[in-house]
Amino acid sequence: MILKSLSLLNYKNFDSKSFAFNDKINCIVGNNGIGKTNVLDAIYHLSFGKSYFNPVASQNIKHNEDFFVVNGEYLKDDKVEKIVVSLKRGQKKVIKRNAKIYEKFSDHIGFLPLVIISPADRDLIIEGSDTRRKFIDSVISQSDKSYLSHVINYNKVLAQRNALLKYFALNHTFNNDSLEVYNEQLTDYGTRIFEKRDAFLNEFIPIFKSRYDAISNGKEDVNLVYSSPLFEDTLDMLLKRAVNKDKALQYTSVGIHKDDLHFNIGEHPIKKFGSQGQQKSFLIALKLAQFDFIKKQNGVNPILLLDDIFDKLDEQRVAQIIKLVDDENFGQLFISDTHADRTEAAVKQVHQSYEVFKL
Repeated sequence: MILKSLSLLNYKNFDSKSFAFNDKINCIVGNNGIGKTNVLDAIYHLSFGKSYFNPVASQNIKHNEDFFVVNGEYLKDDKVEKIVVSLKRGQKKVIKRNAKIYEKFSDHIGFLPLVIISPADRDLIIEGSDTRRKFIDSVISQSDKSYLSHVINYNKVLAQRNALLKYFALNHTFNNDSLEVYNEQLTDYGTRIFEKRDAFLNEFIPIFKSRYDAISNGKEDVNLVYSSPLFEDTLDMLLKRAVNKDKALQYTSVGIHKDDLHFNIGEHPIKKFGSQGQQKSFLIALKLAQFDFIKKQNGVNPILLLDDIFDKLDEQRVAQIIKLVDDENFGQLFISDTHADRTEAAVKQVHQSYEVFKL
């Protein structure tokens, strides 16, 4: 799968900009604040229908404009695929594939598999469990449509159950039968999600450890530990036991929306006990493992975006990544950097064709 061309209209800081990309390596270089990351984010937008960096869709429209359009032309399975993501202020975002509008955005997820490695990934370490759950869900969803559907439905039912708990509190009433309807649905969707997450991590963790060993030369022992209340009991029983607590809190306090993924170095949290270099290596190994997993599941090389990676890592770790990428197992690669000379020197070590775009 190759992104052949990209055009942007009123997207972030761009009025109008077009690119014709190399099939292998593409380097987006220029000073800070000139829009390098925005180009990568536009490519991410085409795969996921949203920005990686800014969840507020309207804020991706250029200042003083009313809309944006991101247009990409791909070659996939020897067929041209044209994807357009557009948004007009005050209206719903639209995603089109070959001029046909998707009724559900979720139908598009996984069609153009992609992995991004960015300084913003540090949120996975420093932010709360919600960020790490989204990471798990994102990886699984790119190759499992039913999983994404279960997550969407679980979140809908969860919102409805929370609204009912608030209603009970406001009206000084309670009806267990009404609550039980939501309990059954949450248990159904939640159990399936838990089982998929558990199976995924059993397969994913060895891939991750292998990637970390390659980057760190096998010097450190790292691990991912999946934490979920469903290891202890069924979701139905957990919900029933927590009913009085939920009534007092006015929201659902147990369920797979409380799952977490612990990042450890040795036996300790990498957030507290890992150096900056170790944390960066951990995140890159995590994302390269994501690449490996998606490729295995989909049978397609995901597009790989490396945002500002040379500024964030020492030369030895960059060399390790370049070595990993110098391999036919990788598909199309996009790199952003402030220093054209540094980027070009690095990609020349890789025996692949490349193009440098100076913004």
